[in-house]
Amino acid sequence: MLQQNRPAGEFLAGMRAIFPLIIAVLPIGLVFGAVSATKGLSAVETTLMSALVFAGGSQFVAMDIWTHPASWIGVGFAALLVNIRHVLMSASIGTKMQSFSGIKRYIAMLFLADELWAMAEFRAGSTRLTPTWYAGIVMPFYLTWVGSSLAGALLGAFLGDPAIIGLDFAFPAVFIVLVMGFWKGPETGAVLAASGIAAVAVHQFVPGVWYIAAGALAGLAMALWRGRAREQAA
Repeated sequence: MLQQNRPAGEFLAGMRAIFPLIIAVLPIGLVFGAVSATKGLSAVETTLMSALVFAGGSQFVAMDIWTHPASWIGVGFAALLVNIRHVLMSASIGTKMQSFSGIKRYIAMLFLADELWAMAEFRAGSTRLTPTWYAGIVMPFYLTWVGSSLAGALLGAFLGDPAIIGLDFAFPAVFIVLVMGFWKGPETGAVLAASGIAAVAVHQFVPGVWYIAAGALAGLAMALWRGRAREQAA
């Protein structure tokens, strides 16, 4: 009986762990839906985009450059640049998925998002990461993102400009909380500083969304440099 209940317990534990971030992602989905409505997307199109793409950052970037007719090459390339950080994220979390079979690991990567990656890293730091627990954080988060996008698209005309009521700050607020969860002292500060400086510099001088990839690579380079310096000092 205990073995039968264990998967359900793992799934519920995942749902409890992700619950605060579900509250946080709800206004972000509403904002995305409202923005997509102002760009001329229907509620069905908005919902399908959130369900199939499931990548908040690249979806917002796509809306920034959205035109009629849409430049699919431009939108696709922008999404690729925004999501290229997932290569680093999946490489990191993939080493902690020993209990995932091959197909389960690939499916898990399809649903990888910044918030889910952060939660999975926290979990792997304290205990074994299991497919059932991972499903427990993915399912409510995914449904909330898709459902709130639909609600935002339907309520877009009533919500108006999200910036006026402060909803646009929900996105950076979530990432600030996630970053603080990884704080381990000055070394974390050095990585954040390198990422921030590189991103701001590239944003100022290079058009497009290259600043996202630049920030990720600069942070990785700083982490590697600090790690090697620590090994040599040991």
